[in-house]
Amino acid sequence: MVMGRCDLADAEWERLRPFLPVSIGRCGRWRDHRQVVNGILHRVRTGVQWRDLPERFGPWKTVYERHRLWSADGTWERLLQQVQAEADAAGEIDWDIAVDAPPSFKGGHSGRTPGRYAVAESRRPPSGGGAGGEGLGRSRGGFTTKLHLSADGRCRPLFRYRR
Repeated sequence: MVMGRCDLADAEWERLRPFLPVSIGRCGRWRDHRQVVNGILHRVRTGVQWRDLPERFGPWKTVYERHRLWSADGTWERLLQQVQAEADAAGEIDWDIAVDAPPSFKGGHSGRTPGRYAVAESRRPPSGGGAGGEGLGRSRGGFTTKLHLSADGRCRPLFRYRR
């Protein structure tokens, strides 16, 4: 297998490998996890469409299906938790947490700004991200939404929460 310069290094792969699910043989053999994970990381890094993944990652549909399956069954969340626990036990995480929630401003197309795109009061969706809401809120700068991310002292993400 030809490795790209941004693929997982051997040390990185050995750190992740023990936490990945194993095939139970009911559906045949799985394609090599390392090849598929490198394909997923390539897509995340480049933003390329699934169908345009380079052939060295295997069939694009296999990479897509594994990503979808692991997202749905919580594998990615467990992987993050387990790798973080291992790194914490080794003293590799600096727990001086920085939380930043920069506002993301929405323009007139958000449907909440007076003027050309104004929506009648009775037709406005509820704010606050509830059923049918858009998570928009008023601030001094106008209508915004916030993204929340916690990072350790080395600017590595620890967990994400929504507000």
